[in-house]
Amino acid sequence: MADEAATLALGAEIASTLHPGLVIFLSGDLGAGKTTLARGILRGLGYQAKVKSPTYNLIELYKISRLYFYHFDFYRFSDPIEWEEAGFREYFNADSICLVEWPEKADGLLPTPDLKFVFHMAEAGRDVDIQADTEAGKLCLKQWQALRNKGSQNP
Repeated sequence: MADEAATLALGAEIASTLHPGLVIFLSGDLGAGKTTLARGILRGLGYQAKVKSPTYNLIELYKISRLYFYHFDFYRFSDPIEWEEAGFREYFNADSICLVEWPEKADGLLPTPDLKFVFHMAEAGRDVDIQADTEAGKLCLKQWQALRNKGSQNP
């Protein structure tokens, strides 16, 4: 992905495969594109208002139709126990999608992610590795690949 527009487009594409109950991790250096991908996902889900980085609040809630989308940013965590003390565990449930920036700051207290996006800065912008760690995540990636292949076959 060379730029912000490509990252937003990736997010919108992935959004079409997401459903409640998923946990998504975003990792990478500051400025690598994590919040931009989150914005693209939210746009793809139909959210049109401003998307803020939850760096200072730790969490932003987006209610989209009947979906609860929780966007966490643990960059400012200095001790993983802060996650437990904040009561975030209840947000990770079958009725919501939880997207977590800087999951490594919660040091293993989070549920297993369905999808992981790892951003790397590159000469031409940024690269992202996408990994599925559960069957639900693998299904999302399979659906996304099918959509991409279908789109590339249309003139």
